[in-house]
Amino acid sequence: MARSELTAQTVSTPRLETNVWTSGPEDGTPLLLVHGNLSTGGFWRYVADALPDDVRVIAPDLRGFGATEAKPIDATRGLGDMVDDVHSLLDTLGLAGKRSVNAAGWSMGAGVLNQLLLTHPDDLASITLIAPLSPYGFGATKGEDGQPVTDDFAGSGGGGANAAFVERLAAKDTSAEDPQASPRNVMAAFYGPGDNTDVDMDFLTDQLVMTQTGDDFYPGDSAPSGNWPMVSPGDRGVLNTMTPKHYNASAIADSEWKPPVLWLRGERDLVVSDRSMFDLATLGEMGAVPGWPGAEVMPPQPMDSQTRAVLGRYAANGGQVREVALDATHGMPLEIPSEVADLIAGNLVR
Repeated sequence: MARSELTAQTVSTPRLETNVWTSGPEDGTPLLLVHGNLSTGGFWRYVADALPDDVRVIAPDLRGFGATEAKPIDATRGLGDMVDDVHSLLDTLGLAGKRSVNAAGWSMGAGVLNQLLLTHPDDLASITLIAPLSPYGFGATKGEDGQPVTDDFAGSGGGGANAAFVERLAAKDTSAEDPQASPRNVMAAFYGPGDNTDVDMDFLTDQLVMTQTGDDFYPGDSAPSGNWPMVSPGDRGVLNTMTPKHYNASAIADSEWKPPVLWLRGERDLVVSDRSMFDLATLGEMGAVPGWPGAEVMPPQPMDSQTRAVLGRYAANGGQVREVALDATHGMPLEIPSEVADLIAGNLVR
């Protein structure tokens, strides 16, 4: 019997009205799928279609994305607002606190799962991290142990967004004009389907431009800095949830409950890597952002190396960890959805 199609419905929780994409039997093995930045739960449709028939997919639109109620994002809690939203959803569905929910998170969504493991560990049965946010956040750190580059975390957070891209996103402009600022083209170039022609780019673009914009949403606010690149993170909005000023999930290595972790890494990933094209330090080194103070002061953040070091401590402390490198970009759930689905299925605890 073929899987049912991924469809959306509104679930009312004590925290907010959540748009949730679901498929599979209600009594099936629960699998929480958490999307990344600038996407929605609907981006999981191709992975969901390739999962075993007995898996119950639960893929919410996170706060500020898709059709979920647009409540402001307090970035001082890291990804805590989104974490608590997800926990509240699981609680509403009768799944919280039972160590019964398998979960996969993509990019920022993997960061949500790491923070969920810190705050609500008993929700989780297994974790699959797909191109994950570093446990030390995005930008402004160096070394495998995530040392801050400056005292104000300059070069991370809301001030690093492309203003023209944000303007096009706010206008819900789905055209391909001016490719570097086009939401559709940026998605296709950095986390899209690659050569997978089975993906409906019109659907994905329509989902993408549902992203809420502004200081409370994407990209968030910022503050001036005396450190290069002369901007530091604020306390509101999406990009500030991932700055190391507010986000650090490296303590997962010491978590008492350690569900098995599968880490999927794209060898051609331009978003999350040891030389991310979205890290201002990398762009500065390339000459794309003037005034870079040099690698002694602000080297590119070694994102994969930081993840590997934290997961290495997780394993040394009794956890089960498997790293899989794939010939893929950041868009693995769109580019190679069947392979991703098979790997997630292999990590399920039933």
